Amino acid sequence: MAGDDTRDVVVVSDTSVLIDLERGSLLEAAFRLPFSFAVPDLLYEQELKAQSGAKLRELGLQIGELDGHGVATALTYRSREPALSLPDCFALALATQGDWTLLTGDSALRKLAHALSVECHGVLWLLDEMLSARAATPQALHLGLLAISEHPRCRLPKAEVRQRLGVLGAKLDNGGGRKPSSIR
Repeated sequence: MAGDDTRDVVVVSDTSVLIDLERGSLLEAAFRLPFSFAVPDLLYEQELKAQSGAKLRELGLQIGELDGHGVATALTYRSREPALSLPDCFALALATQGDWTLLTGDSALRKLAHALSVECHGVLWLLDEMLSARAATPQALHLGLLAISEHPRCRLPKAEVRQRLGVLGAKLDNGGGRKPSSIR
């Protein structure tokens, strides 16, 4: 997959990470990181194209194709872990094929990635990277993480969310303003 910039780090995302970033209004900030974001073609076509595909492509999302060996690898992952969706297996296979990092919010996918020694992170790591790179303000990250964590389908670990909200809250310049409430 050829990139048109000098970003050496490629991160392959599953759908859940991109959905969380969108819920938190943090997609643009994520794409300001010094990473190239990619998804496999199958995942893009089945899960992203109709809803937010054009916006993601405009932000710089790359679409990766698996070669024949990569497709076979994805199918092997699916046989090994039937709870995983085929698009998730394609994401892991693309990360494996390119020796890239996988971004996922799915615990079964994360477990398989770790078993295969594939570097794997989630949304909280990505927020930490955004803070470190100053791709978003602490306030934007705080508000974004609140929005993500308060969604009924949020699967982030509550203790880690509380800890990060505390760190981000401490960085906010209160300047007489009111700090957003935090997760219970």
